[in-house]
Amino acid sequence: MFRDLGPQYLANGLIGLIFAATGPVAVILAVGTRGGLDQRQIASWMFGVFFLNGVLTVVASWVYRQPLAFLWTIPGSVLIGPALGHLSWAEVVGAYLVTAGVVLVLGLSGWIRVAMAAIPMPIVMGMVAGVFLGFGTGLARAVAGDVAIAAPMVVVFLLLTAWAPAARRVPPVVGALAVGVLAVAVTGSFRYAPGAAGQLAAPVLVAPDWSWQAVLELVVPLAVTVVVVQNGQGVAVLRAAGHDVPVNVATALCGVWSALAAAVGAVSTCLTGPTNALLTVSGSRQRQYTAGITCGVLAMAFGALAPLFTNLMLAAPPAFIATLGGLAMLKVLQAAFVAAFGQRFTLSALVTFVVTASGVTVLNIGGPFWGLVAGVAVAWLVEREDLRQREG
Repeated sequence: MFRDLGPQYLANGLIGLIFAATGPVAVILAVGTRGGLDQRQIASWMFGVFFLNGVLTVVASWVYRQPLAFLWTIPGSVLIGPALGHLSWAEVVGAYLVTAGVVLVLGLSGWIRVAMAAIPMPIVMGMVAGVFLGFGTGLARAVAGDVAIAAPMVVVFLLLTAWAPAARRVPPVVGALAVGVLAVAVTGSFRYAPGAAGQLAAPVLVAPDWSWQAVLELVVPLAVTVVVVQNGQGVAVLRAAGHDVPVNVATALCGVWSALAAAVGAVSTCLTGPTNALLTVSGSRQRQYTAGITCGVLAMAFGALAPLFTNLMLAAPPAFIATLGGLAMLKVLQAAFVAAFGQRFTLSALVTFVVTASGVTVLNIGGPFWGLVAGVAVAWLVEREDLRQREG
């Protein structure tokens, strides 16, 4: 392993961790604060998604000699925000555990292909687009509400996105983060105060509260985001880079680690797509696993200092968090719309998107679940030709 290490792979591992620790962390902070979680609970969530998944990333990358970065489902994190409005944190953790069991069974049984094919992808991506829409509108509101901080971040993000050579060296979200930190410092809007939780992680163990309402509302959408959306991206990215991904094993590991992460209030584990793409962007395929190990070790360090980083991020103005989270989700939101409304199942995808984005709650079960139900129903009633072509 030490022979295969090199500056290129260390840099790719660092960039992968920086990406995960910027926009996606802003998503966790936004969801947690909206859902009424306190600083200790958010820090515990971050400990779970970074430290525990970092351990899994190191071990899996070393054993299989390929970069296997396991982090957390970002769409699943967004799902939790509305649910915390009418569910307790313990009830949400109970749903995490049930989801972990479902994912584990899919991995051990080999039914993963059947599960990934059960719901047409445009309908799934219509749900994802509806879930992520709030981050796009939040970005627009942040620019309108705090131009001095949000506007420079957006400008730098767009410039780096347009200038491909620079984007390969500095990911646009990282550039937006750097400019945002500078803007916060210039405007004097940083309000840091040492937190009572200290700087080292002190995970908050959460006893699950079993609730049929939480299970019905969260388990199916969470399992879909892990198995279909996130793991599907991760497998596709790694296969495109020439790696033979152990799909069933990776899915089973997501189930086991999701249960461990749930104990500290963290959302489900997945084989991430964007981070694995950054780990495989350059270098020899046979040595890229060292970038995965580097990313995992750095994630463990970040998770161990979760209270410190949580306190630093929460001390920034709300516009900084909203802009960073919105920019991180912008490309994902674009991809979701393209996949949802490309060719087939366009009406059922639209119905799924509208129902999910509406935030409707029926029988105390939130919009993402009903969006999937409505989308599948419309597909069977109206878009039978698309179903036949898909089966063919």
